[in-house]
Amino acid sequence: MSFSGAVPSQLGNLSKLEHLDLSYYGIFGNGSTESSDVSWAIHLPKLQYIDLGSVNLSATANWHRVMNMLPSLRYLGLSQCSLSSTNPLSLSQLNLTRLETLDLSYNSFDHSEIASCWFWNVTGLRYLNLGGTHLHGQIPEKLGRMTSLQALDLSNNNNLDLFEWLPHCSSSKLKELHLHSNNITGCLPPSIEKFTSLNTLSLFDNKLTGPVPSEVGVLSNLTTLYLSNNRLEGVITEEHFVNLNSLQYIDLSDNSLKIDVNHKWIPPFRLERAYFRSCHMGPLFPMWMEWQGNIHNVDISRAGIDDKLPNWFCTTFAKAIALDISNNKISGTLPKCMEIMSVEQLYLGSNKLTGHIPRLPRSLISLYIYNNSLSGPLPSNFGTPNIEILVLFSNYITGQLPGSVCDLQSLIILDLDNNLLGGELPNCNGMRSLKCLQLRNNSFSGQFPSFLQSSTGLILLDLSQNKFSGRLPMWLCDLMDLQFLRLSHNTFSGNIPTNISCLKYLQYLNLANNSMSGFIPYHLSNLTAMTRKNPFRHTMYPFVDAAAIIGDFLVNTKGQALIYHSVTILDVVTLDLSFNGLTGEIPQEIASLDAVLNLNLSWNHLDGVVPKMIGAMQSLESLDLSKNMLSGEIPSSLSKLTSLSYLDLSYNNLTGRIPQGSQLDTLYSENPSMYDGNNGLCGPPLHRNCSRNDTSRSHDQKSYEAGFYPVSFRFGLASGFLLGPWVVLCVLLFKRSWRFAYFRLFDKLYDQIYVFLVVSWRSMEMRYCKGTKVNT
Repeated sequence: MSFSGAVPSQLGNLSKLEHLDLSYYGIFGNGSTESSDVSWAIHLPKLQYIDLGSVNLSATANWHRVMNMLPSLRYLGLSQCSLSSTNPLSLSQLNLTRLETLDLSYNSFDHSEIASCWFWNVTGLRYLNLGGTHLHGQIPEKLGRMTSLQALDLSNNNNLDLFEWLPHCSSSKLKELHLHSNNITGCLPPSIEKFTSLNTLSLFDNKLTGPVPSEVGVLSNLTTLYLSNNRLEGVITEEHFVNLNSLQYIDLSDNSLKIDVNHKWIPPFRLERAYFRSCHMGPLFPMWMEWQGNIHNVDISRAGIDDKLPNWFCTTFAKAIALDISNNKISGTLPKCMEIMSVEQLYLGSNKLTGHIPRLPRSLISLYIYNNSLSGPLPSNFGTPNIEILVLFSNYITGQLPGSVCDLQSLIILDLDNNLLGGELPNCNGMRSLKCLQLRNNSFSGQFPSFLQSSTGLILLDLSQNKFSGRLPMWLCDLMDLQFLRLSHNTFSGNIPTNISCLKYLQYLNLANNSMSGFIPYHLSNLTAMTRKNPFRHTMYPFVDAAAIIGDFLVNTKGQALIYHSVTILDVVTLDLSFNGLTGEIPQEIASLDAVLNLNLSWNHLDGVVPKMIGAMQSLESLDLSKNMLSGEIPSSLSKLTSLSYLDLSYNNLTGRIPQGSQLDTLYSENPSMYDGNNGLCGPPLHRNCSRNDTSRSHDQKSYEAGFYPVSFRFGLASGFLLGPWVVLCVLLFKRSWRFAYFRLFDKLYDQIYVFLVVSWRSMEMRYCKGTKVNT
């Protein structure tokens, strides 16, 4: 059967139907499958199984009464059906005596009286899923009467004081308990030991405090234990694991727990996934992990380990897919046997590893070894044909970027910031998957990398603090997805490409400290990602964790270098063209970039006036126009920038009264030099009064117009008349060739003037004589 839109009521004609599953159409029907009336189900008396998951039932008011009229029903699935609090949840008479499975998860039952909900009376339930239903309030005592319950899911709600009713359930039958992502407080009770059949205990993302009771260790059937992201504290010993023979998945991350076991301890379990992030496991590498040869996922980051990698590292973790040992103090070299591993994601960042990078596992997709002390050149052959992420910033890697990097055609992110690399980049044609290229603070040289022209999906490009030179290519506009472009502290020259304004996703542009010349491009309003109407914000790295990729960023703003974390870098919308040789006026269109936080045009040769509408840049926090040749008055709209926390207009040719405003007064008190070098400015906060006759202009400007002009003009005119002839005379006296040319010019001019006068005189005489004869 295949349909979309409304669920056909003709289904009610199938009177012998026992099993009905429409959840596939709800999930894969693009949200178009719906039903405003399910009364057709009344005609299916033999129906035992019905699943309408993801079918839109928001307009259905009688679903609970219809389902109550199906006495044979054993399974009722209504997950993600858009059911809401408008649907009454009470029934006067309950007929669902055979119901074993009820799934109402991820609907919105915003009820304050949970105890009145009808499903608490279905005491024969084996599986109850109310996850994500926004239920809150006191869980009723009726929960304790569900003696057949095997799986209970109340996750993603706001349940409090839940544990007091759990012991009344059939402790010998309950197998799954999902209570994660609630606001459950208090301690994990020792009575948890009564649930001897429990195989899954999920309590992560709550507010549990105190120690983990050692009684957990008696749950011999437990396969999954998730207690991460709570406020648990204390020590975990061998006693907590004494009978956990079936344990396969454990997550104790992000608690204040200490794992303290004997270094010769052999655990009774064989884990597949182990997460101990931020748990104290050091200082020695946990030796008990040597026995976990089947493990697939390991996270022992931030675990206080101050040791070398053990000699069994490659063999024990040979089957691991994801391995995170970052943010410890692991020293020594990387083992040469790494190539035998099957790891796909390897995190070794922020440790003390030294030596060269060995041949890597062929299966590797993501490699993070940033903030270490690796040295030597990069491998001539990475041996990782499918690698997508290679992050090696902040090491001591030397040499050139090998040509073998061009073979990494799946590469999405390459981060080699802050190393000792140099030379020209290889011409890697065809790196079309590249999204992020970071080479900051190295010694790379040569022209702008031409191979990037084919990397049209590039999002972030950082070539700053290198030795690149030459002109920026016009094809830069072909990188239409570019959001972050930093080329500062190089020796790029020439004009800024006029079509750079076509980069509509660009949110960060820094060309500071180069040798750029020419005008600032017009049509800046096309940089829509720098406006408040930007529909493209926060689209960077939809595929990976940005914090693990690009680390921290150093941004020059507010007159100082500030560090921003990667997760916020695109919040610092920036336009920095400082320390160049730019000329001309500041385009008036720059005021349309009202999402820019940091605008720096200082140390250029810009002239003209400050844009009148600069006050429209309401997001500005830092504005630096110092060390230019700007003239005219400071726009009054500048006082409307309430977010402004740094302003520098010093060393220009600005004149007139300084605009008033509490924000500007505060800025001046923090930076008294922000108006220095503008002798034409007057009025508070400066101690230079403006003219009484024209409060809009400074006293100096009035003096220039009323007094300085005539005096200086007369003095200059007299000086010209006195000195001019003497300069000409000296030149003619001591420069023979000039003297001959000068007198020859005068002779020629004399002849031309004489002939002109004689001819003109004769012509006048002839006309006069002819007129006389006619009159006669």
